[in-house]
Parts: sequence; structure tokens; C-alpha cells
Amino acid sequence: MSSCSRVALVTGANKGIGFAITRDLCRKFSGDVVLTARDKARGKAAVQQLQAEGLSPRFHQLDIDDLQSIRALRDFLRKEYGGLNVLVNNASIAFRMDDSTPFDIQAETTLKTNFFATRNVCTELLPIMKPHGRVVNVSSLQGSKALENCSEDLQEKFRCDTLTEGDLVDLMRKFVEDTRNEVHEREGWPDSAYGVSKLGVTVLSRILARQLDEKRKGDRILLNACCPGWEGSRTPEEGAETPVYLALLPPDATEPQGQLVCDKVVQTW
Repeated sequence: MSSCSRVALVTGANKGIGFAITRDLCRKFSGDVVLTARDKARGKAAVQQLQAEGLSPRFHQLDIDDLQSIRALRDFLRKEYGGLNVLVNNASIAFRMDDSTPFDIQAETTLKTNFFATRNVCTELLPIMKPHGRVVNVSSLQGSKALENCSEDLQEKFRCDTLTEGDLVDLMRKFVEDTRNEVHEREGWPDSAYGVSKLGVTVLSRILARQLDEKRKGDRILLNACCPGWEGSRTPEEGAETPVYLALLPPDATEPQGQLVCDKVVQTW
């Protein structure tokens, strides 16, 4: 591959919305599409399924919970393509409503993957984003709901335009700690580990977009969060529409930037 080749990458892409996003990008993106999955066998099976449809994604193993795995992917992208044009952070986990796992364990596990691992992917891959690159963090309106259910003090902190990445990390760690000490409700947190994790992703997206504007304004890299819609009430294909729309924003676009987008519409925060 030459370093002038274009490349798009989707995390957690072997099933569901991630798979549908990858399929759509294979059809619409002018360049290579890399399907990543934690499990090599499942990832390769997903690639074969798309090949049977006449599409030609590439596969690369990625476990977002493993920093070395993220860095191996970064090195592959740098060597093969000289960077990255489109990054869709789709990989995440959710406990079922009826799961009996203690809430503090659910909180720690969910935030580890959905927030902290997603942040690690951004930390490692944003520096290799090419000019006019597009970054899409798959969040959820559950995050907005979690914000509404936070105390006024926490809402103010999350909405603050000067909140730093370090401040946000501290807040996410505090939530996990408060659940462990069984004081999260008293401390103003909602009862949804998934909601808080996606709240973190949405706020992180705002902060990272601001950083890109400050450090790489001329590169016109757009980074947004999105809600693909309620899984269950929509097909994965319908859920893929907004992430793909954001991934393929034209090169001269200047917005949306740092927003939460649902059904291709910017949501009020």
C-alpha cells in the first residue's frame, strides 16, 4: 500500500451496527476499509461475509481494552497508509437489564471499555489522522439521559466549556469509585453505568474536537459523537446511517464539530 492510499477503520465491526457501518463504508468510501474485531475468527468470518457480497474489506485484530493491540494497529496504519482518514469508534459493551452482576462491577467493566478504552484509541490514533480526517465516536442518547439524571452540580461540570480531558477522566473514575463505596446516588450519579459511560464518550468528543481546533485547525479534522438510535427498534442498517454520514462529511465541511448527532441532526446539549 502507498502512503497516499485512503483508509477507513471501524472498531467492534464483526456484528451489529459496526458490521453495517463497515458494509456501508465499503460501498461508499473511496479507499480501503479495515474491519477490526477482538476475536480473529469472528472478524475474518465477517470479512468473508462481506466478500460474498462483492465487497473487499481488510481485517486487522483489535482489542480496545489492550493498549498494545491499539498500538500494533496504529503502527500498521502508519506503515501501510501513512496515517488514517476515517475512524469510527464503535466497540462497546452493555450488560443486560436483568444481569445480576453487582452494580459496582458493571460500572467498572462498562467504563473500562466504553470510556477509557475508547479514549485510548483516540489518544493513539488521532495523531495519525490525515488532513480532512473524520472521527466518529458512537455514543448514545442514553448518555444524554444520564446527564439529565445527574445532580445539578455534576450537570454543570459536564456542560462546562472549559472542562479538560483530565477533569473528565477524574469524573469517570469518581463514578466508579462512588459505586464501589455504594455512595453514587448520594453523590448525584444516575443508576446507569452504560449511560454514564456514553455521557463520558459524548463529553470526550467535545473536548477532543476543541483540542483539534486548537492544535490542527488547518487540517479540518472533524470529530463528533453520534447516537445510532435504539438498537432493537431499528435495524443495524438504519443505525449505521448517521455514523456513516459523519464519516463521509465532505472535505470542505467545517461542521458539525464536537457535537452529538442523532438522525443526522445536532442535538442540544
